[in-house]
Amino acid sequence: MNSELTRLTAAELAQKIHSREVSAVEVTQAHLDRIAAVDDRDEGVHAFLHVDASAALSAAALVDESLDAGTAPASPLAGVPLALKDVLTTSDMPTTVGSKILEGWRPPYDATVTARLRAAGIPILGKTNMDEFAMGSSTEYSAYGVTRNPWDLRRIPGGSGGGSAAALAAFEAPLAIGTDTGGSIRQPAAMTGTVGVKPTYGAVSRFGLVACASSLDQAGPCARTVLDTALLHEVIAGHDPMDSTSIDAPVPDVVEAARRGASGDLRGLRVGVVRELSGEGYQPGVRSTFEAALRQLEALGAELVEVSTPHFRYALAAYYLILPSEVSSNLARFDAMRYGLRVENGATSAEEVMALTREAGFGPEVKRRIILGTYALSSGYYDAYYGQAQKVRTLISRDFAAAFEQADVLVSPTAPTTAFPIGDKVDDPLAMYLNDLATIPTNLAGTTAMSVPSGLAPEDGLPTGLQIMAPALGEAVMYRVAAAYEAARDAEDGGPLIQRVPGLEVSA
Repeated sequence: MNSELTRLTAAELAQKIHSREVSAVEVTQAHLDRIAAVDDRDEGVHAFLHVDASAALSAAALVDESLDAGTAPASPLAGVPLALKDVLTTSDMPTTVGSKILEGWRPPYDATVTARLRAAGIPILGKTNMDEFAMGSSTEYSAYGVTRNPWDLRRIPGGSGGGSAAALAAFEAPLAIGTDTGGSIRQPAAMTGTVGVKPTYGAVSRFGLVACASSLDQAGPCARTVLDTALLHEVIAGHDPMDSTSIDAPVPDVVEAARRGASGDLRGLRVGVVRELSGEGYQPGVRSTFEAALRQLEALGAELVEVSTPHFRYALAAYYLILPSEVSSNLARFDAMRYGLRVENGATSAEEVMALTREAGFGPEVKRRIILGTYALSSGYYDAYYGQAQKVRTLISRDFAAAFEQADVLVSPTAPTTAFPIGDKVDDPLAMYLNDLATIPTNLAGTTAMSVPSGLAPEDGLPTGLQIMAPALGEAVMYRVAAAYEAARDAEDGGPLIQRVPGLEVSA
C-alpha cells in the first residue's frame, strides 16, 4: 500500500488523507521510503540535498491530529508532502543555494513561501538540489554533485531547478517548489515530463528567496498534473507586505480554471503560435511533438493564430547582460563577514579574507557571471551594455502586449532539445545558455508561462514540453488551456506520460 501511495496525484492523496482513508504520516513515510530507495548521491537520482524525516513526519502528525479532532483541513493540500528548492530559506533546515559559500547555513527565518506551505499543513520533505545560485540549465553546477534525470540516469534533469523536477519524476514527492529566473522551472519540467509554472512577476513573494537576479526571479509551483500545480499555486500566491515588488491583487482562480479546462472545450479561445519560437533550431522530436500539440489544441476548438514577436531574437543577449549585472550586485553580500564560508589562510586584511572566501566558495559559472556583470556595469560600458539590454527588455514587453491583442495565450516548445547527456555541455557556456531560448522572454517581460508534458521525442524516447504563455495575472486562462490539452493528451496516450518513467520501479 505505501509504495502505491507515491504514484497518486496530490489531489488524490489529499482526498484520501482528508477522508481518513490513509493518514498524512503514512503518505509522508511512503515518500521518505521512496527517497531512501532511489535518491543515492552516487548512483541514484540525487534530487535532495537535505532530507528532514523527523520534521516532515511531525508536520504530518499535526495534520492527522487536527483531522481526527474534526477540524477542517488547513488547505486542500493539507498532509500532502512537498520538495522545496534549496534557494528558499528554512529556519529548521540548511539553505545552501547549491553553493559551498553557504554550506551548512541555517537561516534565522522562513521565506514567505515556506511559511505559507507550513500554514497550509504541507509537510516539507527536504531541500532539493540546484545549479549554484540558480545559475545553470542542467543542475551540473551544484557544488554538491549532479542530479540525474529519472527517465535516464545518464542525462541531466534540466536546471536550475533539476532537483525539484527530478523528485517529482522519480515519485519522491507529489509536489515541489521551484524558482524561475530564465526558465529554471519550465525547462526542467519539460525534460522530466512534469508540470511547472512561472507565475506573473510579483504574484508569489520573493521574501526569503536568495536572490540571483531580483527583477527576474520568481518562485512557482511544480507537480505531475495541471490540477496539482494549480492547487499548490493557490497556496503560495498572494500579496506579501514583506516584498516590495509583491502585487496587491486577488489571486486568479487557477483551480477552478484547471477543473474547467479538464472538460476539454477550448472553443472561442485564440492560441498564438510564436513565429520566432517555433522555427529552426529545435530537435526533430521536439518539433514533431509541438506540431502534434497544435493539432490537439485545434481539435479542442481553439483557433490557431500565427503571431510575430520580432524582438524575441534579442532576448538571450539582453538576458545575459541584465542577469549577470544583477548577480554582480546581489552576490556582493557574500563577503565572509556576516554569515557563510570564511577563509583566512594568513590574510591580513578584510579585503584579502573576502577575496580568498569568494575564490573558494563560488563555482566557475557563478564567477563567470559575476565577471560579466561587473564588466557590463563598469564605467564606460554601462550604457552600451546594460542600458541597451534594458531597452531591448522594453521592446520585448511591447511584443508581448501586441501578441496578446491577437491571442489569449501564446505557445511554443519549452526547450529546444530533450535532456542531454551529463557532461555534454558543461564546458560550453553558450550551448548551455541556448537551452533557455524559448523561456527567457517571459522573465524579461514579467508575464506568466508554464510547461506541460507534450509527449516523447521519437528519436530518444525522452519527454518534451509545451510552453503556454499568458499576460500578467493571466494564469487562469493559461491553466485552462493546459488542463484541456493535458486531458486530451492523456486520453490519446492511454494515461499520464509520467507513469511511463522507466527503470525506477516503485520499491515494495
